[in-house]
Amino acid sequence: MTADTAVDAFLAELTHQRRASPHTIAAYGRDLKRLAALAGEVALVTLQPHQLKRYAMQLHGQGLAARSLARSLSAWRAYYRWLAKRGAIAVNPCDGLKAPKRPKGLPKALSIDQSQALLDAPAETTAEIRDKAMFELFYSSGLRLSELASLDLNGGLDLVEGVVTVTGKRGKTRAVPLGSKAAEAIRAWLACRAELAKPDEAALFVGARGRRIGPRSIEQRLDLWTKRIGLGVHVHPHMLRHSFASHVLQSSGDLRAVQEMLGHASISTTQIYTHLDFQHLAKVYDAAHPRARKK
Repeated sequence: MTADTAVDAFLAELTHQRRASPHTIAAYGRDLKRLAALAGEVALVTLQPHQLKRYAMQLHGQGLAARSLARSLSAWRAYYRWLAKRGAIAVNPCDGLKAPKRPKGLPKALSIDQSQALLDAPAETTAEIRDKAMFELFYSSGLRLSELASLDLNGGLDLVEGVVTVTGKRGKTRAVPLGSKAAEAIRAWLACRAELAKPDEAALFVGARGRRIGPRSIEQRLDLWTKRIGLGVHVHPHMLRHSFASHVLQSSGDLRAVQEMLGHASISTTQIYTHLDFQHLAKVYDAAHPRARKK
């Protein structure tokens, strides 16, 4: 079996036996074709780990994105695993071969003006009053979606003290401040909650059927809200958490406090918001500094 026929047989098996998607088949085909080009006259079946590592470094040096390189290595591993099962090779030369770490992207956050436009929108129906309370709480306290959805009516929320207590990842409990706007919106929701909630429902926020509203429904309600007010950007619940962290850091500069409010186990996780803060300062500079303006 030649190299070309071996690759064709491998891709055919992925198509017919494993029912891989056409997109996966096409991507694997391109990745193996790229490997054959790197190997030149050397047969793929004879390649050794050090050669494959060198080829991966070449691709990385040529500017191939970490995500694309990881996918290429996945295709190579699968192909050599297939060859090994058929006895064509004794050991998979891709074993232990790792792609470079992908750079972490910055979380998306709303500007202060966008946040204000989102939260200042009027709420008229009972469902909208509930939605506004949820979104104010997201932005006021930086809660995770699961934390907000799991809040109970008689537990965790103290409107008098202005504190909300939640249990986050790894069962860690934390108390975070509740802004006055959020408290006002929650009081408005509590005044009409009985119109939706079943009498025995413990959840703070309920859906149309009167039971605890689910995370997916919260996401859908936020999407509808942003479209209704014409904000012009797609907003998901975690984006409100990012906006909370970014804006608190911009105003206070207290990274440790933001870490505690977000419930991050490590401050290195929170430090990504310092980059968002720098981006904000850069935009202010570009807009206000005379030497930054284009003439």
